[in-house]
Amino acid sequence: MLDIKNLTFRYPGRNQATINDLSLHIAPGGVYGLLGRNGVGKSTLLYLISGLLTPDRGCATLYGTDTRKRLPETLQSIMIVPEELTLPPITLKRFVAINAPLYPRFSHDDMKRHLTTFEIDPEMPYNLTSLSMGQRKKVYMSFALACNTPLVLMDEPTNGLDIPGKMAFRRFVATNMTDERAIIISTHQVRDIETLLDHVLIISPERVLLNASTAAISSRLAFVHTTDPEVASRALYAQPAIGGISAVLPNDGSYDTEINLESLFELATQQPDTINRIFSQQ
Repeated sequence: MLDIKNLTFRYPGRNQATINDLSLHIAPGGVYGLLGRNGVGKSTLLYLISGLLTPDRGCATLYGTDTRKRLPETLQSIMIVPEELTLPPITLKRFVAINAPLYPRFSHDDMKRHLTTFEIDPEMPYNLTSLSMGQRKKVYMSFALACNTPLVLMDEPTNGLDIPGKMAFRRFVATNMTDERAIIISTHQVRDIETLLDHVLIISPERVLLNASTAAISSRLAFVHTTDPEVASRALYAQPAIGGISAVLPNDGSYDTEINLESLFELATQQPDTINRIFSQQ
């Protein structure tokens, strides 16, 4: 579906590349969590994938076509939800009338269903500029998924959402996955998405630190909360937690635990060689 090969990008005036020789493959049928420290290029990567930025080297291809060419068939297949967005001073009905024809798979029924999930009135008569940031995101995400593009890119989608909104977002994504669609979610709010993910991508500017399915992660690593010092001494990564220690252990087959994305992230960024050794035989 999406292939990223030797992608390199440096912003003008900066000495170091934000993205440096990055390669990975995205297959349809999964929700990918894109994680990394501040400044490693997560947002930049999404804009390179969508063709909104031009790489210095390498390319991103969707179904074999370079996305930077911005061909109509490519643009009809990608939808990006930016972290910050501005909607025009028009009604939702007018916004849909103008933009929906650009996406041949757009579904008005899906749009209404998504808005209902977010408790937004599909018939709202007022201008979109009057909406709060959280409401704007809900409206735009509803439109984005109603376009039914095979590739959806989301940059910090839960920023600006209240607790009910975040719960609705999880329902929204979980109920709209298909075998033909891939959703890439870049976020620092890992607790908002960890139950949604089929796949985890952790990147640094120089390399992909982890590119693994959640099933593979669970089979090779165990995430435990313990008060036993002996267990903690065997951990690949451990940190103090309320009432004990949060630890990541090698999984010898005797553990069946939920993934703790925060602990996984710290392990991958602090011990990349360990992670590489564990997952190199995928």
